[in-house]
Amino acid sequence: MAIHEQSLPYIRAISPYQPGKPITQLAREMGLAVEQIVKLASNENPLGMSPKARAAVHEAIGGLARYPDDFALKQALAERTGLGIEQIVLGNGSNDVLDLVARVFLAPGRSAIFAQYAFAVYPLATLAAGGEPIAVAARDHGHDLDAMRAAIRPDTRLLWIANPNNPTGTFVPYPQLWTFLQSLPGDVIVVLDEAYNEYLPPAERVDTTAWLATMPNLVITRTFSKIYGLAGLRVGYALTSAEIADLVNRVRQPFNCNNLALAAAAAALDDHQFVATSYALNRAGMEQIVAGLKRLGCTHIPSHGNFVTFRVTDAPRVNQKLLKQGVIVRPIAAYGMPEWLRVTIGTESECARFLAALEGSL
Repeated sequence: MAIHEQSLPYIRAISPYQPGKPITQLAREMGLAVEQIVKLASNENPLGMSPKARAAVHEAIGGLARYPDDFALKQALAERTGLGIEQIVLGNGSNDVLDLVARVFLAPGRSAIFAQYAFAVYPLATLAAGGEPIAVAARDHGHDLDAMRAAIRPDTRLLWIANPNNPTGTFVPYPQLWTFLQSLPGDVIVVLDEAYNEYLPPAERVDTTAWLATMPNLVITRTFSKIYGLAGLRVGYALTSAEIADLVNRVRQPFNCNNLALAAAAAALDDHQFVATSYALNRAGMEQIVAGLKRLGCTHIPSHGNFVTFRVTDAPRVNQKLLKQGVIVRPIAAYGMPEWLRVTIGTESECARFLAALEGSL
């Protein structure tokens, strides 16, 4: 029997996650200089990492011979959210936390629900745990909450919601989301993925951590990879009930967040000026990109994150032309959107470079 047949069938059913093309890979493929390339594919912060986080990393280097101590970051998150330390789970990026929750609650014979066009890690984590993924048809490229509720079966244990959603950028207003969550069975664990929460306008934001007091089945996940600029250090976290956190911590690898990540995240959390600057840059860049897409006649999906998904004729051809000009965006055919591309909001000059390259590629 072939070696691959020794693996579990639901593992063989997984389509591996495809990350955005790295700058160095494109440089090798196209013979371009690294400094000529603009990467707008992975929703990274174009300003880089928080200056306070950078300083904290330098200071933490001297302690790398020691195993990590995550108390300081958990304490900072507890103070910021008003939750207990026992309600916080840290992960090697929020993807790690999503995988841990799936491992706790899913197995063969159990199902998980998510929206069509939702984050690719949801079906991946579901399958890796042996669960059955149930994709519910989207409404206007976003979550159809009524259809998701109707899709719940007796064997459903998890329901994934990304708000704002990646890759479409759609957003469910929090009053509507609260009503929906209140209507769900109490034995279905709801994972509310708020990776892009900090990019929401203040008028749209709600402190969802307050919901945990009356929703013991809610898991809120967030990340330091986006607005905080720490994508390369891989640190995310979950906020939930003490009971769920205890279960998730039982399968979490010891020291899954390294010393540099912990130090940087704790410092970044306190760098309010950097977050405000990043938010303002994103709002300005969003206006710049959307105006350019409209001028070029490209349909786009209104976005609440730090990216815009837009439609073009022959997306593979357009993407290849962009790559030849040293501009990396994200094809999303793997999400069932073969005619669409996703572009991250960059600096003013990066956005201008993208729009000029796109105009020459259509």
